[in-house]
Amino acid sequence: MISHEMTSSTFEIPGFRVVRGMGIVKGIVVRSRSVFGTIGASLQTMVGGDITLFTNLCEKTREDAFQRMLVHAAEVGADAVVGVRYDATEVMQGVTEVLCYGTAVKLERA
Repeated sequence: MISHEMTSSTFEIPGFRVVRGMGIVKGIVVRSRSVFGTIGASLQTMVGGDITLFTNLCEKTREDAFQRMLVHAAEVGADAVVGVRYDATEVMQGVTEVLCYGTAVKLERA
């Protein structure tokens, strides 16, 4: 498995040199809100401030997509993933796809 330290939103990893690009790797999660979560979040909106139920759902979904991307990168034999990005799309009302993607690379020490 590729560690978090071997990922970057830039196109380099400090102390290493990219020797080969291995293509795009991705992790996709499609998630919906539960009825109970939606009700709880609706109650939180009446108070105002951070809607922690949705914040936690978003954090968990992004982390799951990130981990799936790392698995994909390991499957292709990459040492690291650079240019990491996230994207989200509402597939239908209450159902969202979160995509984490980047470029898998082979590295050597600089």
